[in-house]
Amino acid sequence: MSWPRDDAKLGRVRRLMEEGELDALVVRAPDNVLYLTNFWGMKGFDAAVFPREGDPVLITIEPSAQDAADTAWTSDVRFVPGYDARDPRPPAVRALDVARELASGFERVGLELSLGTQASDRMVGEPTTYTKAWFDSFPKAADATPLLNEARSLKTEQEVARMRLANEIAAAAMEHVARELRPGMKESEAAALWQAFVHGEGTGWKGQVELALPFSLVWSGPGIRTFTATGHRPVQEHEPTLFEIWVCADGYWCDHTKNVCPGTLDERYDELLDALLGVYARALDHCRPRASLPELDRIIRTGITDAGLAEPSHPIAHGVGARAHEPPYAHQAGGGTIEEGMVLAIEPGAYWEGGGGLRVEDNFLVTADGVEKLSSYPDDFR
Repeated sequence: MSWPRDDAKLGRVRRLMEEGELDALVVRAPDNVLYLTNFWGMKGFDAAVFPREGDPVLITIEPSAQDAADTAWTSDVRFVPGYDARDPRPPAVRALDVARELASGFERVGLELSLGTQASDRMVGEPTTYTKAWFDSFPKAADATPLLNEARSLKTEQEVARMRLANEIAAAAMEHVARELRPGMKESEAAALWQAFVHGEGTGWKGQVELALPFSLVWSGPGIRTFTATGHRPVQEHEPTLFEIWVCADGYWCDHTKNVCPGTLDERYDELLDALLGVYARALDHCRPRASLPELDRIIRTGITDAGLAEPSHPIAHGVGARAHEPPYAHQAGGGTIEEGMVLAIEPGAYWEGGGGLRVEDNFLVTADGVEKLSSYPDDFR
């Protein structure tokens, strides 16, 4: 879907490049290509060369020509064959050839040297990852990842508008699940209800989303725990079914944990939810410009343990944007401050030994006066 060029975002990147004395960025991660050019590729065979002065160049495969024409902010697009009868190398290597040639005209080049993960492309199933040849081709490159992380941590008006669409789709899908969920369904069937709505109804949402992709982990009752896959356990009537969910709408994400109970909630879950919502409220009160990120982590973890619950084994706050998980991260041993324009996923959770528990999570835009919750689906699901 076409969006106007986001000059506020691109201008911030160029100012940071000037401070870091970088003449150009060469990026390959699908989320950074999207961030700098508005092009979201199919298979990760794409790259962008983004100069401090002048127009960026998008590199992609020939079959993506129409997608580039429809969405990319740059008119300078270099195409490589998706298949070349004379060249057995994969398309990503041909894209590297073009990127290397373009970057040769710049003295100081930044590369994603310390990037740990990358967001999915539109195909998702086989993310294209880096090869040693990519890094070896730019032996004098500086690490551009800290610069891109800093730029991406603050959202522009356009970015927030795009994230609102992802949040709307996720909430509508949860409302659909709340109407349709039945005891005895498999967790995987519950997940399929949510995913089908996101992909089916979210694609084309309000005429503003070209492609909506769903990702979920779903557990019910005693199946609720961290870092396990959706299974075939049955949905419980009087216990929550927890949906750890992500929507990607044309490359911009939301990250939520929402719950549904198809019957009257068991009393022990009532007490657990009350405790978590109290911790949640104190954490959100803390989230104001210049507030400490380490203190946010401490507030949530101390609040959970003070309630007599086990400390969660997962992070409790991180940024969201062109990835579902991106900087900044709140960690008590780390640093940093909360700033106006950040969008944070905040997710206190507590889990019982042997299975069961709860997590609540939403995305919050940091404003001058506090935070704005971006999803309309309630955290108190009772």
